[in-house]
Amino acid sequence: MLVFILSCILQFPGRSHWSVLCVTAMVRRVWSWYMGPVYLALVAVLLRAEVQARPANMSALKDKSPSSKEENEILPPDHLNGVKLEMDGHLNKDFHQEVFLGKEMEEFEEDSEPRRNRKKLMAIFSKVDFNRDKSVSAKEMQRWIMEKTEEHFQEAVKENKLSFRAVDPDGDGHVTWDEYRVKFLASKGFNEKEVAEKIKKNEELKVDEETQEVLESLKDRWFQADNPPGDQLLNEEEFLAFLHPEHSRGMLKYMVKEIVRDLDQDGDQKLTLSEFISLPMGTVENQQAQDIDDDWVRERKREFEEVIDANHDNVVTMEELEEYMDPMNEYNALNEAKQMIAVADENQNHNLELEEILKYSEYFTGSKLMDYARNVHEEF
Repeated sequence: MLVFILSCILQFPGRSHWSVLCVTAMVRRVWSWYMGPVYLALVAVLLRAEVQARPANMSALKDKSPSSKEENEILPPDHLNGVKLEMDGHLNKDFHQEVFLGKEMEEFEEDSEPRRNRKKLMAIFSKVDFNRDKSVSAKEMQRWIMEKTEEHFQEAVKENKLSFRAVDPDGDGHVTWDEYRVKFLASKGFNEKEVAEKIKKNEELKVDEETQEVLESLKDRWFQADNPPGDQLLNEEEFLAFLHPEHSRGMLKYMVKEIVRDLDQDGDQKLTLSEFISLPMGTVENQQAQDIDDDWVRERKREFEEVIDANHDNVVTMEELEEYMDPMNEYNALNEAKQMIAVADENQNHNLELEEILKYSEYFTGSKLMDYARNVHEEF
């Protein structure tokens, strides 16, 4: 019995609501077996421990990929490679690595052997060093960032072809909202034929509240992606904008509007520093969780003041946020290049040498290289 109660709590980390439901059910059963106060006290202790371990900033525990391959094919991703904010307004923790490594990011994640990764990083340095002067300038880094961002764009286009094919069963080059809705619900475990039949007959679909909310959000997004004149059909290009708003100026505006709506507390359609760094709902009761929240606030404060608030008037407008989030904005790429150089520029010459990139490899690649200095000259 104790093992079952523990499994209930551990099964839903960070979701106290479900943990409480599960444990409550078990408490009733235990009580009916006259096991009494001992089990009740144990349950109270376990619930308290579960709450203490839950950081208020739940983004620290987020999984960037949907739960199933089918969902992954047809659902808009929460995470967009090469875009500074997630769909929910959280900072993209992997942004530096994404715009520095491009498609090669997966290779660094899959291969943890330091010597091989060092060789890869050295090869990247030689490509970024366009004029072969053995140092990387801000302009060279800017050019590289734009190339890597374009790689992410092309990868999204490639994946979109497969996704579009999955939701366009008749292959007519257009997808209706009803066709998409059928595929979405099928990916959630509903019977595809039954759902299609009900929609065809205009019968009510019985879905849970959470699924209904997702459907309503997707429907709004669907019609935003439908370029004028609106025909309620999406072609392959429009479906790409539906899944990846960074590919469309109109959908990027929509994404910004959604983020501002979620963070804006006074309804003025602008963001103040306090609104941008406001923590998600939740309670923390231990130091580790508090440290996570403190780091989250510090990072967002720095990003707001130094990058997003372009005119430094302590307010971020939708236009400023849109410019900040546009992955193909060359001015942003230059600023990002300067920031990346500043992190590792130990000799303060406003360029990056190979030794500096290798020393700060964790910042650029997410992978720490050991004994970087000893091997620099060996490799050349």
